Amino acid sequence: MKVTLELERNMRIIGKNKQEMEVYFDTSEELGGENSAPKPMEVFLMAMGACTFMDTISILRKKRKTIEQFKIKIEAERKKEHPMVFSKAHLIYELVSPDAELSDLNRAVELSQTKYCSASAMFKAAGCEITWETVLNRP
Repeated sequence: MKVTLELERNMRIIGKNKQEMEVYFDTSEELGGENSAPKPMEVFLMAMGACTFMDTISILRKKRKTIEQFKIKIEAERKKEHPMVFSKAHLIYELVSPDAELSDLNRAVELSQTKYCSASAMFKAAGCEITWETVLNRP
């Protein structure tokens, strides 16, 4: 896997993968940025969320569950001293489905967090405590 990063202007960076798909990064005005894109650590947190999101959805679909809406909210804390790595992350998985049970969602999240999600595993390996909760709503 290879990616490239290039400075566009000020602190705005364009990241590209092999297929030339782009991701933008920036920072606050106080740090020389323009607040035009997420900060790198926000993207890192989003990437972890996307990884477990895809796992969870795939597992639920394999169980032939209907997914009308799915959302993950993440609240995270970083250490106060440099390097300011993530120390805690709490994920709230919210599913709207007419036929899934809470046990289906819980099992899918458990499998993602303990077996499949490489990004979550990287957070944990760095010492970040990851917790989660699940919410199931009917349409």
